[in-house]
Amino acid sequence: MTVPIAIIGTGIAGLSAAQALHAAGHAVHLFDKSHGSGGRMSSKRSDAGSLDLGAQYFTARDRRFVDAVQQWQTKGHVAEWKPLLYNYHAGKLSPSPDEQVRWVGTPRMSAITRAMRGDLPVTFSCRITEVFRGEEHWNLQDADGITYGPFSHVVIATPAPQATTLLAAAPKLAGVAAGVQMEPTWAVALAFDTPLQTPMEGCFVQDSALDWLARNRSKPGRDSALDTWVLHATSAWSKQHLDMPKEAVIEQLHGAFAELVGCAMPAPAFTLAHRWLYARPATAHEWGALSDSDLGLYVCGDWCLSGRVEGAWLSGQEAARRLIEHLE
Repeated sequence: MTVPIAIIGTGIAGLSAAQALHAAGHAVHLFDKSHGSGGRMSSKRSDAGSLDLGAQYFTARDRRFVDAVQQWQTKGHVAEWKPLLYNYHAGKLSPSPDEQVRWVGTPRMSAITRAMRGDLPVTFSCRITEVFRGEEHWNLQDADGITYGPFSHVVIATPAPQATTLLAAAPKLAGVAAGVQMEPTWAVALAFDTPLQTPMEGCFVQDSALDWLARNRSKPGRDSALDTWVLHATSAWSKQHLDMPKEAVIEQLHGAFAELVGCAMPAPAFTLAHRWLYARPATAHEWGALSDSDLGLYVCGDWCLSGRVEGAWLSGQEAARRLIEHLE
């Protein structure tokens, strides 16, 4: 019987590792605490249509990732997003000269991770709390005390603080993960019955509680009767207001948006707030992935590299490469 490889986390990193391992002929089984895949690439279904509350877009620089994105584009899972971009600085809005190619999932961000998952076996709504070694194989235990296994190897693809607790069997790796600081982001969606009178479709914000905002309908494949905007607060503001009630977060960020946009702003027809506790690593690292091949434990995530979507994908590839190499 083939003993599969367990992968904890179905964000871009975990799915990237899963795809590479599956392509090399290894059996995998994925686990995720959420009820769907995607992590910060997931989209939230709402009364105002589907909303990208996490990653807003991504760029591709590394040749390998560029190739992957081109394959996704061919299959219709991604499209280029060409927003009218602005900068907001010292109380003034000005068009952004930024020429970067930006990609988004279509018709929503989660289309990418859904396609990557394909029909790989996955257990959702399952929060793994412990990874422990039996006589020759690994087992996992979830928050309800249910045990899963046996597994030949384990790939942990979660934010660093969650990875730390799962690495009890590998104190050295746990120590590295524990040293990674992840920063939070409050995300707010506002939808208006009457479109706001502004040409702006995306904005990089300075000197404000806001860090970024985007007009959802400017992204390819999004159709909604409402004019929906997604606002991201800065890490500093989010940290200061980590436990603020959602209504108050919406009110404050709505106020910052109204101040910035420079046109009349009606009351929103719909509002929503979501707190990303581990939105991004505070600093970039160059590890690629973490591993203890003698133990059979591998760790990947955007925090092992750049903190970007591309970093997450590359980290998953690197974890899979090391695991495959060890098996050869």
